[in-house]
Amino acid sequence: MNVALWLARHARTDPARVAVYVGASAWKTYARLAADAASLARGLREKLGLARGDRVALVMANAPEYAEVLLGAWWAGLAAVPVNAKLHPREVAFILENSGAKAVFATPGWISGLAEACAGIDRPPDVIEAGSVGYGALFGEPLPLETVADDALAWLFYTSGTTGRPKGAMLSHANLRAMAQGYLTDVDAVGPADCLLHAAPMSHGSGLYLVPYLLAGAAQVVPESGGFDPAEVFDLAATHRGVGLFAAPTIVRRLVEYAAAHAPPLEGLRTVVYGGGPMYVADLLRALDVMGLRFAQIYGQGESPMTITALAKRFVNDRGHPRHLARIASVGVPQSGVEVVVRDAAGRALPAGEVGEVCVRGAVVMSGYWEDAGATSRALRDGWLWTGDLGAFDAEGFLALKDRSKDLIISGGSNIYPREVEEALLAHPGVAEASVVGRADPEWGETVVAFVVAREPAPTPAELDAHCLAAIARFKRPKEYRFVAELPKNNYGKVLKTALRALL
Repeated sequence: MNVALWLARHARTDPARVAVYVGASAWKTYARLAADAASLARGLREKLGLARGDRVALVMANAPEYAEVLLGAWWAGLAAVPVNAKLHPREVAFILENSGAKAVFATPGWISGLAEACAGIDRPPDVIEAGSVGYGALFGEPLPLETVADDALAWLFYTSGTTGRPKGAMLSHANLRAMAQGYLTDVDAVGPADCLLHAAPMSHGSGLYLVPYLLAGAAQVVPESGGFDPAEVFDLAATHRGVGLFAAPTIVRRLVEYAAAHAPPLEGLRTVVYGGGPMYVADLLRALDVMGLRFAQIYGQGESPMTITALAKRFVNDRGHPRHLARIASVGVPQSGVEVVVRDAAGRALPAGEVGEVCVRGAVVMSGYWEDAGATSRALRDGWLWTGDLGAFDAEGFLALKDRSKDLIISGGSNIYPREVEEALLAHPGVAEASVVGRADPEWGETVVAFVVAREPAPTPAELDAHCLAAIARFKRPKEYRFVAELPKNNYGKVLKTALRALL
């Protein structure tokens, strides 16, 4: 089933209901959004010459056209490739080339960057600026909704690992449907009068949650700023009512700080779903004190989108429970549509209290990585997704994450894999060796620290910063450079990152 069918249904049953707002202003009703998605679908198929299953990339900051392009692509039977708009053009180039995207939609600030990104691609995609005259020219006669198989590719999500390159997790229409149903069952009940505020990037969790809100017939709200501003969030919550949003712990902390300082009205803010990084117990308790009983947590990955465990509001809010602190330190209990098991290296299921790798299976789990059979076979074994995360269940069934076996760094809800940063540093002639680790940070969750063995003349931190900014996204660059005479290594020459973390 094509998930865009939900859009078509709401356009018939509730055509005048607003589907997308820009700030406080209505942008399109369900009837208009469905008609325009169908018209854009015609342009994608006939004017751009795309065939069923072709990939359409979205290199866009948050904008109302994001929902239109996403739904138009699905309506046409195409697959969406949402790309983090914070990436460096070189990183975007890899995703475009690897995915084989034949068209890419961009917000105005990315047009020049895409020229750089597409320069080295043998068959560069068509580039369309969202909202431009060229964008409008794509719209034609409405295309009938394309029928697709449940396993048809819908969302190609490029996720981080430690191999130095992102991998495209293949998410089908069935995967997105299972994710949406899991959200409405286990995380937050949403009704047609509610709305989702896209303060976080729509290329990631916020955009994925567009799907359950679409299923519920609710509205999408895109801030006029196109991003996160705490004053704007609270103003929009007061305007719209029934507001939900997805937020990395960094965003939650900033919301709490603003609320504590300015005491904005909170009645319209229904639910804040946090995830994408560790939330410290002290931070959550302060959030409850300042903003009240509005918080729920999810744990998921791009490979099992937003759907492994959930800590529902009823658990977060139960401050009288004798194990409340332990519960809110966990990532909750398995969502209803998945099985979750902690296994040892041999694949044996472990009892409560023992730490092992978190494994999940269910209708939400990806079919594999795009054109990467090796990575797929390592992640999917005997029907289970091996997440690479280490955790343990307690006797009540709550899962606590202990560490990330892949050395992944999560800063501000964004994934950063150390090898990519290390490779960027090692390209500098003044760097002999480099190793990157994450350091706990009360605001960002983690920050990147680089240990560097320098050559003479040794580069300065400012020089390394400039070098990294020319090669990787700004948010991935180290926040601190520590120059050392040598890196700690084991007998096999492998850098001991545990020793580096101990130095921090």
